[in-house]
Amino acid sequence: QVQLVESGGGLVQAGDSLRLSCTASERTFSTYTRAWFRQAPGKEREFVATISSNGRYIHYSDSVKDRFTMSGDNGMNTLYLQMNNLKPEDTALYYCAASLQVGYLIEAHWYDYWGQGTQVTVSS
Repeated sequence: QVQLVESGGGLVQAGDSLRLSCTASERTFSTYTRAWFRQAPGKEREFVATISSNGRYIHYSDSVKDRFTMSGDNGMNTLYLQMNNLKPEDTALYYCAASLQVGYLIEAHWYDYWGQGTQVTVSS
């Protein structure tokens, strides 16, 4: 069973950048479909970005496209989310997730493993 640990969150001002990391307990992590989700207080968990199991395809939600960049160490056990030009509406608890399924997975129920989350707070 894969264990995921997120880090890198914090309190920043609008326009600042943060880099989130997700470290997995297994080196095979790069072979999973992986994703970032976020959840703001009182809201449902929201898809942010996903990377395919072969690392070739990355898809972003419209709300973060052109500001966030997802990447992973090839063959390693770490996933990153570079977040630029942060906005107050990006404030949320950010989760890393992994799925044994292959495909275009933008819904949370497809993911088998989740981290505990790292808080990102953006002040205006």
